[in-house]
Amino acid sequence: MPTATFQSSRFSSTTKQGQRNLELAGRQVLVVGSDVAVLDCVQKLLTKDGLSVASLTKEQALIRLQKGLIPDIFLLHAVGPQALELLASLRELRPSIPIIVFYCFHDSKFVVNAIRMGASDCIQLPFELDGLKQAVWRNLALVAGEPGTDAIFEAALQGNASLVCASRAMNEIRGQCAILARVDLPVLVLGESGTGKEVITQYIHEMSPRAHRTFLKVNCAAMPADLLESELFGYEQGAFTGAVKSKPGKFEICNMGTIMLDEIGEMPPQLQSKLLQVLQDGTFSRLGGRNSIKVDVRVIAATNINMKAAIAARTFREDLYYRLNGISICIPPLRERKEEIPVLIQHFMRKLLGKYAQQPITMSEHLLQACMDHNWPGNTRELENFIKRFLVLGSEQPMLAELQNSSGNRSASASQAGLAASEGGGLKGLARYAMGEAETEAMAEALKRNNWNRKQAAAELKISYKALLYKIRQYGLSPEPVAEFRAKAAVGGR
Repeated sequence: MPTATFQSSRFSSTTKQGQRNLELAGRQVLVVGSDVAVLDCVQKLLTKDGLSVASLTKEQALIRLQKGLIPDIFLLHAVGPQALELLASLRELRPSIPIIVFYCFHDSKFVVNAIRMGASDCIQLPFELDGLKQAVWRNLALVAGEPGTDAIFEAALQGNASLVCASRAMNEIRGQCAILARVDLPVLVLGESGTGKEVITQYIHEMSPRAHRTFLKVNCAAMPADLLESELFGYEQGAFTGAVKSKPGKFEICNMGTIMLDEIGEMPPQLQSKLLQVLQDGTFSRLGGRNSIKVDVRVIAATNINMKAAIAARTFREDLYYRLNGISICIPPLRERKEEIPVLIQHFMRKLLGKYAQQPITMSEHLLQACMDHNWPGNTRELENFIKRFLVLGSEQPMLAELQNSSGNRSASASQAGLAASEGGGLKGLARYAMGEAETEAMAEALKRNNWNRKQAAAELKISYKALLYKIRQYGLSPEPVAEFRAKAAVGGR
């Protein structure tokens, strides 16, 4: 299959494994703990790879750190509460240095607490040599590499086919997901639309012991309450008109697997109590049924709304939120990790080339820089669709014009559109602009009043749910105060 390339060699991938090992040779690893046998074993294994390894007890390590010792990475081996206390002390003394923590089999509570307290990675005991080396190399490379360097570029494209990470924030999230995959507890994935919540969920499933079982996604905002209930929990024959035979729901189909509840924040209130029961004891009954069904399903929920605001507005149950939030993962928007844009472009071009273009297409440095300057309000989903259009058209001029016309800043582009309409479009152009501006502010206000519950906002505006979603994408709306929107528009217009 042909491959898509950049004209510039600035983002090419030529770094080899041997070069990586050479770059990381001499990096200082501090192994901290009380089990002398484990410390000695780790020290010998890592020293063979050219790393400088020191083994210290808790007391020795704290004294050395207070005197100015700055290692490149920590490996922490301790038991129970003492391990978390030591983790907190290390994180306080050296907040930016990665900490890899060893943990005992099936100690899921410890893993969750360690992640929340800042552990970069967790390794299960007894550890495998390859797993230990990979964890150490991954964290050292993340610290040593500059965003956009060849090493990070190559590492990002070599991992999971769907999850591409080239920023510190996303690499930390990937490490957390790999740990959480081994711990069977609910996960709540938060982030704006298009940031990759489904990709993160699939990655957790693929890395988990349930990987060979069923994975299903259900959009809780796409169906009315009665249809969603039958979709999730199934129904018995005769439960309602048209139910000519029994049908299992997604929870039954996903038994021993993973189910993703997308847009969980917009689940109808009457279904939330039934979902809470499933999370508590794994039991439910089909619609119209009398018998209880027990399943073993891992639930991963995702949403782009403010859950705390939804709880305050009494549109989402607080007890259900805490059940779903075994641990939360917040995905940053693409505008906050722009160093990933070149890597994501390369990834999407490789992924989509065979389907949307027959020959390799080169992206110039000029277009790449325009992509870097764009704010991507639709995040990675918008970027992927942009690459699809680029591959289909095979020309950079329309793509550059597209980026210039929608500068990536909704408020700035709105002000520019208004200026153009008033100066060159005449009365009709001005009217179209005024109508668009009024429509944007009305929708923003309605979404704000409803805590970004789009179904409720659509009902208030008396438009369909799909029409509202289209308008949100069209105007690049995001959960921000209207006052802030107006302020940005004023700045953009000057």
